[in-house]
Amino acid sequence: MTWLTHQITSGFAIELIVVLMVVEGLALAWWHGRTGQGPGLTDFAATLVSGLCLMMALRAGLVGDGPLWIGFWLVVALIAHLTDLLRRWRT
Repeated sequence: MTWLTHQITSGFAIELIVVLMVVEGLALAWWHGRTGQGPGLTDFAATLVSGLCLMMALRAGLVGDGPLWIGFWLVVALIAHLTDLLRRWRT
């Protein structure tokens, strides 16, 4: 097994992506709070949560957590996505 294959199948690569996504969200929120520029937390939080949940579903599938965890993460991603759509629809 190659190094890259191991990083992906162990879930580490997905965990790294999740950490980077959280850092990105924190940086955007900090920047908006400091300067008033860019999207506010309410503008991107549901999208970020949806993406994070999809990443967690992928990780669950890669590490063999089973269909219950995959389904859980997909349902939470759907709820976050629908929340984002509803919020955008109303504005």
